[in-house]
Amino acid sequence: MPETTSPEEQIHALLAEQSEITIGTAESITAGMVAARLARPAGASAYLQGGIVSYAYDVKERLLGVPKSVLDNPGAVSDECARRMAMGATRALQATYAVSTTGIAGPSGATARKNVGLVYIAVAGPHGTHCEEHVFPGDRDQITAASTERALEMLLHYLQAKPTKNPIQ
Repeated sequence: MPETTSPEEQIHALLAEQSEITIGTAESITAGMVAARLARPAGASAYLQGGIVSYAYDVKERLLGVPKSVLDNPGAVSDECARRMAMGATRALQATYAVSTTGIAGPSGATARKNVGLVYIAVAGPHGTHCEEHVFPGDRDQITAASTERALEMLLHYLQAKPTKNPIQ
């Protein structure tokens, strides 16, 4: 396998020949940037099902199945919401795996408990769901770029690990 550098190229190298594995995205803070990067390599249509940009609560609820109770508390920027978004994307897009992003890119939107730069990224698949919390520094563009990069890295790691034990929930 030729050496690749970007996470999306590495994902492509893993999945281009495996027709049984598909991926999708559910994005809020990254607004489709993860899906756009996944679609870069020629032939990505062999595994990329699509993506849902879900800025609005209503879209998170209707299309991704995030319960209103989760959106109300702990909120759209939370571990629980990110997990539900990723799991909902696997269902909505009929994907084997899905990655989700939700957070506060700023410059507004922060609260007393949630600062600008707070981001949750989750990956869901047949072996469970994994979520990470991050606080990325910088301006809006830097935060969304860092969120996109980490989402792709997490998806790659999850695909490479192919866990066989109990799901992470």
